[in-house]
Amino acid sequence: MAVMDFIGGEILYFNKPIDWTSFDIVNAFRYKLTRKLNVKKIKVGHAGTLDPKATGVMIVCTGKATKRMEEFQHQTKEYVATLKLGETTPSFDSEKEVDHTYPIAHITIDKVKETLSSFVGEIRQIPPVYSACKIDGQRAYTLARRGEEATLKEKTLVIDEIELLEYELPVIKIRVVCSKGTYIRALARDIGASLASGAHLIALERTRIGDVTIDKCISPEQIDGFLDRIQ
Repeated sequence: MAVMDFIGGEILYFNKPIDWTSFDIVNAFRYKLTRKLNVKKIKVGHAGTLDPKATGVMIVCTGKATKRMEEFQHQTKEYVATLKLGETTPSFDSEKEVDHTYPIAHITIDKVKETLSSFVGEIRQIPPVYSACKIDGQRAYTLARRGEEATLKEKTLVIDEIELLEYELPVIKIRVVCSKGTYIRALARDIGASLASGAHLIALERTRIGDVTIDKCISPEQIDGFLDRIQ
């Protein structure tokens, strides 16, 4: 059996399922961990939020290791994103219904590759209105869901790599390696605009944070088995 000190601090890797929030993962693990340790509470947090419709790598820290969360948030991340061209949604993903449609007949694979390459390097990006960014102390998504206008400022970030994995209009699949603070939903929006069309995410998987890859992660269904193997 593995010996782990969750109060002293442990770092765990989870594969977040679709329609779970990042808090759902933390909450589920914290609940089962407190029962395993027979304690009333223990500090548990995650290093980097994933949208409910996204899946993939999440780093969860316990006890004193929660002080390292910011360190992990600054590490390079890799995503595999599936975009549907010719349609936009208010949330830039499938969480909201399609609000506008655009032509795609002019789009070619060469044009897509050329457009993707234009995003490599340092870029400026406006975060999505449906995001956890704060405006005057309130989350942007809170204002958006109340129908209030939310204006977000551009942020500077770095796209290290973009690779076209699949091309079958109206759908393309891309691999993105990027810095902290990158919203892949916003990148999808901007790619669509650069193609003189529209785009939104229909699938998103975070495949890596730093050196942590999917194969090193456990699913929420494996929490009980994982805790049974420790002492």
